[in-house]
Amino acid sequence: MRTARFVVWADKKLHKAFGGRVSLVALAGLPSLRLTTTGRKSGLPRSTNLLYYPRGADFVLTASNWGRPNDPAWALNLRAHPRCEVALAGRPVDVLARELHAEEYERMWGELLAFWPGYAMEQREAARPLPVFVLTRVAG
Repeated sequence: MRTARFVVWADKKLHKAFGGRVSLVALAGLPSLRLTTTGRKSGLPRSTNLLYYPRGADFVLTASNWGRPNDPAWALNLRAHPRCEVALAGRPVDVLARELHAEEYERMWGELLAFWPGYAMEQREAARPLPVFVLTRVAG
């Protein structure tokens, strides 16, 4: 988590150099996507590369923000504008985000910890529940 700024910087450089086909997360053998949301205040597109949990045809995102105490901007944007886009290896997919709560959150949290145990450490560091979003493909 101490290297977060470098990782984000390097990931942006890789994304630009390879047209979205390469990310640090993908190089580590993990599933990654580029999420583009609509800024809740600006209305402008905002993009970030993220680790995701593939669950069937859905994409599951955990708003860990590298263990920081606040939710990442992309999570706030999804709450305001749930329709967004993910890009997989540079290929765009329209999706609709839904934040999980209560029992549905608890069930998914167990799956997420089995998928990426590091989320437990990030949650401890953040001292907050880490929001979880399921992104479902939009037909058309």
